[in-house]
Amino acid sequence: MSAGVATRVLLADDHNLVRAGVRKILEAHPEVEVVGEVGDGESALRALAATRADVLVLDLTMPGTDGFAVLERAKAAHPELKILVLTMHASPEYVARAVREGADGYLLKDSAVQDLMSAIAAVMQGKSYFSPPIQKELGEILRTEHTRQRRLDQLTEREREVLRLVAEGLSTKEIASRLAISTRTVETHRAHLMRKLGLKSVARLTQFAIREGMLGSP
Repeated sequence: MSAGVATRVLLADDHNLVRAGVRKILEAHPEVEVVGEVGDGESALRALAATRADVLVLDLTMPGTDGFAVLERAKAAHPELKILVLTMHASPEYVARAVREGADGYLLKDSAVQDLMSAIAAVMQGKSYFSPPIQKELGEILRTEHTRQRRLDQLTEREREVLRLVAEGLSTKEIASRLAISTRTVETHRAHLMRKLGLKSVARLTQFAIREGMLGSP
């Protein structure tokens, strides 16, 4: 944080008590200015458009537009914005997805008192920051993310199309008709998908496609 220039922070969390607690922590430090607080994702995006903020402290689970969508849209609209996720979710899937969407840091709510100011200072210096419990898992999270990306990279464009249509609930015959290929070819693609992704059922393929945001993509 630059000497003499307050870091402008916007808070986005749907729990009033959490926002009040975070505001109290931040307002004890004159080098930080809280420029606003909101309780849902769309309000966060509107506030970012109307108010200059250096850091967005963002919950992931909010009504309407969730934190992941806010992350993606806020980073696209404000590339210079630093985003600190503040959440109760410590699962590797949440952390990996938040990092993938552009989070600069990831804090657990039960360690906010100790970590928040350190996290803001770190991201304002162009660094990342993760709560200590998350740091312990970060190596495994990154390995999992690398494996996930490597598996996706193995898929051909046609296999991605078949995966999306399988996940949308189309039958083998319907997929064949949609893509103008034979049912045997569809079955071959599906077998290749299961082998490459290490999945053993259509249900697992569907879960994978949903998790990767493939439904509804062209």
